[in-house]
Amino acid sequence: MKHQLTVWYDGACPLCLREIALMRRLDRRDTIEFVDVTRSAAENCPIDQAQLLERFHASEDGKLLSGAEAFAAMWRAIPLLRPLGLLARNRRVLQALELLYTLFLRHRPKLQQWVARRK
Repeated sequence: MKHQLTVWYDGACPLCLREIALMRRLDRRDTIEFVDVTRSAAENCPIDQAQLLERFHASEDGKLLSGAEAFAAMWRAIPLLRPLGLLARNRRVLQALELLYTLFLRHRPKLQQWVARRK
């Protein structure tokens, strides 16, 4: 089956690896192509690799999305999470999710260290 969505993620991030492992398990229809930015050649990246590592990115219908919008696209591709992804099409819901994502990004380095120590 042809992938309907491409997701770029940070394969060096323990938080990202856990999240992507869960999404792979939930993607039973194999509709998402997961691309580890840390292992992907530059020509396979739609933008600079450093930019891809700063925020979560996905490509839906040829449109590059980032942050909460990218997560919502991924959720829409997974039947179990589709209602949440559809809800995020509401501008206010998406703004709230983006605010939460931005807050997460501020604390991401500390959370990465914490997760890495727990291994």
